[in-house]
Amino acid sequence: GTAQRPNGQGKICQFKLVLLGESAVGKSSLVLRFVKGQFHEYQESTIGAAFLTQTVCLDDTTVKFEIWDTAGQERYHSLAPMYYRGAQAAIVVYDITNQDTFGRAKTWVKELQRQASPNIVIALAGNKADLANKRMVEYEEAQTYAEENSLLFMETSAKTAMNVNDIFLAIAKKLPKSDSTASGSPRGDVSLSNNQPAQGTAGCCK
Repeated sequence: GTAQRPNGQGKICQFKLVLLGESAVGKSSLVLRFVKGQFHEYQESTIGAAFLTQTVCLDDTTVKFEIWDTAGQERYHSLAPMYYRGAQAAIVVYDITNQDTFGRAKTWVKELQRQASPNIVIALAGNKADLANKRMVEYEEAQTYAEENSLLFMETSAKTAMNVNDIFLAIAKKLPKSDSTASGSPRGDVSLSNNQPAQGTAGCCK
């Protein structure tokens, strides 16, 4: 019932969030679990990017995420700046059973720190936590790296839903909710209109 605000208090803030990471780490699965509460054992690779929306209700604010789920294959890497440009938040995903994907995640974090908005909220997600018996990336190693780089960090499992909603909620809480960052801001309008042409193509790449 928190979404019902008949007395007019509370506000809606809209934020652009991008998911980055190596192919097959489970970016689309995380988004699908968060947005639709579903999990598919065999998820087709994303082509270019997919666009979805979901809202999170905080105490006095409804946060609407505009989520860009980018393709992880190397050939799509050059498109990534188009999606993270103007984004207020990013989730960099790696697979805890694959050390290479953790190294790749660090590269994405560096790129975001260098080229994305200076106040972007970055979360690191160690996905496939349900496969802990095949773990190649230690929790402590990732946590230390996240602390050194001021990242939010959680291990997640799109399969069991572990920490999936929690990581989006943590981002929502960390995002500034002053009027200047709400969807009415000039910067927000500009970044959205820039991506309008891409939205049509992304929408059909399910």
